Amino acid sequence: MKGDKKTQDDIVYEHIFDAILEQRLAPGTKLSEESLGEIFGVSRTIIRRALARLGYEQVVVLRPNRGAVVASPTLDEARQIVFARRVVEKAVTELVCENADANQIEQLKQMVRDEQACFARGDLGAGIRLSGEFHLLLAEIARNPPLLSFQRSLVSLCSLIIAQFEKGETKSHCSYDEHFELIDALAQRDKEKSVSLMMHHLDHIEDKLNLGDQTEENDLKAIFSNVLSRKSS
Repeated sequence: MKGDKKTQDDIVYEHIFDAILEQRLAPGTKLSEESLGEIFGVSRTIIRRALARLGYEQVVVLRPNRGAVVASPTLDEARQIVFARRVVEKAVTELVCENADANQIEQLKQMVRDEQACFARGDLGAGIRLSGEFHLLLAEIARNPPLLSFQRSLVSLCSLIIAQFEKGETKSHCSYDEHFELIDALAQRDKEKSVSLMMHHLDHIEDKLNLGDQTEENDLKAIFSNVLSRKSS
């Protein structure tokens, strides 16, 4: 989120968005307005505004008289989301080839180095979040606000899909080796190679998905313990 001034609902929104990217909030998790209000120390009105933004991005489902839950895409919806992600990523990649300057290329490289460091020290959640933020940074560099808006929704939805449909027991993440390869192609302004690498990268992510389901109960106070610890210190 750009700018120095953030509203309270901006802050709540960002914490929930990050928790979804980090796969700390699983599909189907109930988002109690009362619990979230206590965690963040804000009114229900502010919580509702943050949830409404997430609802607009389709990562939260707002149920009249039953409260909000983290979206739990069906298999058919997951396929539609993956298809949409391919369309958006292709356009973003082409625009980054045209627009990226040397400073932005270095910014991308530093983000991937940070991602690599997170996985190396075992901070899986932060590494997964940075993997998603890498794709959001690409969309920013593309300088097309509608594509960036779509990408924010699709990246977070893909994180939910991975949590819900991933094969095996370990959480997957974007390969930072593939990210570095892509950055090199973007720096050379090789549009054809860049798009090919991005599609291969998405193939790699999609290949890890299966028909599995996840119905894990989540404790909101445990998920947002970092917020509570800062409030008590």
